[in-house]
Amino acid sequence: MLARRQWQSLAEVVLCSGFPTQLGLSGLAMLMGIAPTTRAGGLSLPFVTFVSVADTAALLALVLWFLRHRGESARAVLLGPRVAREARLGILLAPAVVVFMVLGMWWLRQLLPGLPTVPENPFGELAHSPAGAVTVLVVALVAGGLREEVQRGFLLHRFGDLGGRVNGLVLTSVVFGLGHVIQGWDAVIVTGALGAFWGVLFLARGSIVAAIVSHAAANAVQVLIAFAQGQAVIGS
Repeated sequence: MLARRQWQSLAEVVLCSGFPTQLGLSGLAMLMGIAPTTRAGGLSLPFVTFVSVADTAALLALVLWFLRHRGESARAVLLGPRVAREARLGILLAPAVVVFMVLGMWWLRQLLPGLPTVPENPFGELAHSPAGAVTVLVVALVAGGLREEVQRGFLLHRFGDLGGRVNGLVLTSVVFGLGHVIQGWDAVIVTGALGAFWGVLFLARGSIVAAIVSHAAANAVQVLIAFAQGQAVIGS
């Protein structure tokens, strides 16, 4: 039977998993008249921007509240004592992360041609114009690099009360990968592997800073590639 502390940790994990907040904010966006898709059937940039930014704010508020409620320091739990050193490590790791992401997707598509289930990343389509690329870049850095790593670090920290952080690492990595299924099953595999890497990095270093920096770099490269592809199509 779970103890009171474990029940509390479980509730915090569920609330910070992204599902309750994103579902609630998606409903709010539609009530505000922000449609999730365009008339052509693609993703709506205003919808994606609103939900992503608002969900980032909601998650950060929840994490800070839950840590403070237990008398824990956000800096000690998530950032660690050597922020500048971890940021430099993130910069050093960024090229390897980008190479793994690009080559991993390419290799999977060569090995298993049927694995990609979408002709193009639907988020990438939003970055084909300069204004769209800038907006998607901001969303990718804030909702991707920042929010997802704060979320990962907090969830792994709380899994210390729920069967151990290794179990939490496996579960969060699988869910992280599946959260990108809209981008294709090749993206699920690559992002799941990267999620595991960033989770191990947090557990080994006691800081999310290096993961934030390298994750943000990978997202920025994805946006730049999508923009370049869009310009190539327009210019052809």
